Amino acid sequence: MTGKLQVRQVRSEINRPYPQRRVLKGLGLRGPGSSVTVDNTPSFRGMIKKVMHLIEVEELKQ
Repeated sequence: MTGKLQVRQVRSEINRPYPQRRVLKGLGLRGPGSSVTVDNTPSFRGMIKKVMHLIEVEELKQ
């Protein structure tokens, strides 16, 4: 069973490459301060790894 991850954007996407902007949009983040809850799956973990320098990640307990 997969858990959940709380992802929060802490840095802006300004002056970032287009692929990183698309990853943030794909995660559902809209700007600094926004947060989303996503499943802890390999696809989401790969997206998170691409923009780790722009976000904070917290594992939620079930």
